[in-house]
Amino acid sequence: MSKKKMRRIDLIAYSFIGIWIVGFTIFMAFPLIASLVFSASDVVIRGTGIEIKLRGLKNFIAIFEIEAGFKFLEAIGDFLLELLFRLPIIIVFSVIIAVLLNRDFRGRAFFRSVFFLPVIISSGPVINELISQGAGGTNILGSYGFIAIIEEALSPALARPLVKLFSEIIIVFWFSGVQILIILAGLQKIDRSVYEAASVDGAGPWEKFWKITLPALSNLIFVNIIYTVVLLATFSENGVIILIRRNMNEIGYGVASAMAWIYFIVVMLVLGILALLFMPRERKIKKRYGR
Repeated sequence: MSKKKMRRIDLIAYSFIGIWIVGFTIFMAFPLIASLVFSASDVVIRGTGIEIKLRGLKNFIAIFEIEAGFKFLEAIGDFLLELLFRLPIIIVFSVIIAVLLNRDFRGRAFFRSVFFLPVIISSGPVINELISQGAGGTNILGSYGFIAIIEEALSPALARPLVKLFSEIIIVFWFSGVQILIILAGLQKIDRSVYEAASVDGAGPWEKFWKITLPALSNLIFVNIIYTVVLLATFSENGVIILIRRNMNEIGYGVASAMAWIYFIVVMLVLGILALLFMPRERKIKKRYGR
C-alpha cells in the first residue's frame, strides 16, 4: 500500500474520531484535571466559590484508614467479582444471539430491533424499577429453590455476587445490545464462499463455527470485552459509583475524588489484564514487531 493511500486512510480515520476528540477536549478534559487536583486537596465549597488547599497524597492514604474507605474497597471487590461472572455471560450471549439473528428467517429485522431496544431505553431508574418489580429473574429462580442452593453450597463471598447475578440475569442480558450489533456486523463481513468451500470439504455447522466464524470474530470479541468492562464500570447504578457520589457530600470532594481515581486505576488494570489475555494473536505480533 502506497504512502499516499495510507495517509488518506489515516485522514479518514481522524475525521471520524475528530468529533470525539473535540467533545472530550471541551467537555471532559477540564473536569478530569479538576478531579485530579481535588484528589490531592482539601476542597471547601463556599458561597464565594471553591477553596482548595493542597494535601498531596493524604486523601489517598485516608481511604485506607477511615470506615468509608473500607466500604469503598469492599465495593470495588464486589464489583470485580460481579464483573468476573457478568462479562463471560454477556459476551457469550451476544455471540449466540448475533449468530441466530444473522440467519435468514421471517421477522429478522423485528427481532434485531427488539434486542437493540434496551440500549435506547435502559437507564439507572428504569433498571431499578424492573428489578424492584421482580423482572430481573429472582422470582423465577427463587421459586425453584435455585437461589437457596447457591447460598447453601458456596461461601458468602462467592454466593453474594452469584445470587446478585442470577437475580438480575434479565437485566444483564439488557447490556448486550451494542455487543450483538457489533458481532452481527462482523458476521456479515465474512465471505460466504469460505463457508461454501468448507461445506465442499465436508465441514458441518459446528466445525464452521469454531474454524471460520469464531476466528473471524476474534477482533470484535476483543472490542466487546473492552466495551463491556467500561460499560459496567461506568453504569450510573454501579455500587462503587453510588458510594463515591454519596461520599462527596458526607466526607468531602477531596477524598471522594481520590476514591474515583483509585477506581479508575483499578478499571484500567483490569482492561490491561484482559488485553494481555484476549488480544488477538496477530495484533500482539504487530505490536511486538512494529508492523
